[in-house]
Amino acid sequence: MTDQVRVLVTGAGGFIGHHLTKYLVDRGYWVRGVDIKEPEYEATAAHEFKLLDLTKLENCIQATREIDHVYGLAANMGGIGFIETHKAEIVRDSSLMNLHSIEAARQNGVKRYFYTSSACIYPGFKQKTADVTPLKEEDAYPADAEDGYGWEKLYMERVCRHYTEDFGLDTRVVRFHNIFGPLGTYDGGREKSPAAICRKIALANDGDDIEVWGDGEQTRSYCYIDDCVEGIYRLMQSDHREPINLGQDRMISINELVDIVSKIAGKRIGKRYDTTKPQGVRGRNSDNTRLREVLKWEPQISLEEGLARTYHWIEAKVNQGRHSAVTV
Repeated sequence: MTDQVRVLVTGAGGFIGHHLTKYLVDRGYWVRGVDIKEPEYEATAAHEFKLLDLTKLENCIQATREIDHVYGLAANMGGIGFIETHKAEIVRDSSLMNLHSIEAARQNGVKRYFYTSSACIYPGFKQKTADVTPLKEEDAYPADAEDGYGWEKLYMERVCRHYTEDFGLDTRVVRFHNIFGPLGTYDGGREKSPAAICRKIALANDGDDIEVWGDGEQTRSYCYIDDCVEGIYRLMQSDHREPINLGQDRMISINELVDIVSKIAGKRIGKRYDTTKPQGVRGRNSDNTRLREVLKWEPQISLEEGLARTYHWIEAKVNQGRHSAVTV
């Protein structure tokens, strides 16, 4: 059956979209990847890859033509440093991409549309302490989403609901909780905390200090990329149409994250705190009750295993960069 299903992955040049494309191709789907850029670290597995600016409706109509399922991963985003300082750009670009993509899917008769939302839609007033209560799906309202990025994501969740109710487009919505892994951005300002910490420790010598944003006591949960794409696929095959969390439910502090990566690297690493840098909410964790109920599954890869894979990939890239700098 799957060899007859034609799939579009938007944002296929990005981190999650690239991994998802490989996953779907491996399972026999015909995949068209679309992005404004090629994948950075390895060639796409897509059967067809188009460079298109999805902020333009005509490009979205072209991308969704003769497609059965859309996985909408296109977004202008990054880590906390980026989303705190580029709010207008993020809201403008992501709103245009997502609204045009879902409308084009409707016009072209797409059967099922998958939208990737974020834990950033959850209210700030529920995330003010490091020992935060895990966030349940119904905690989204009354709304107080993260300014800029979070509000755009929450708005698009409603758009998906309305397109299902009014037009019959079958939609799925997932709320990601800090996805990480190899082939993701690890420098340049858009990287998230696991990748940034891996890079800093890879560059450090044994006994060095690295810079930590905030006091290091802010908490998060982290989900490895392989579990992320498995969860995406399982949700797309399910009948669940309401937004659902996808992440690990093990909450740790940034200080603990640094210590885990230091151990993986075999280095003694100290911490130098910069409380002037963006920190985001004080605490955030995923409640996976509904995920387990709906999918009869939950993420399987431990934080330590995922970080080891990620660290060694980033370490190799950093060392490759050092070697190139020396030989040039």
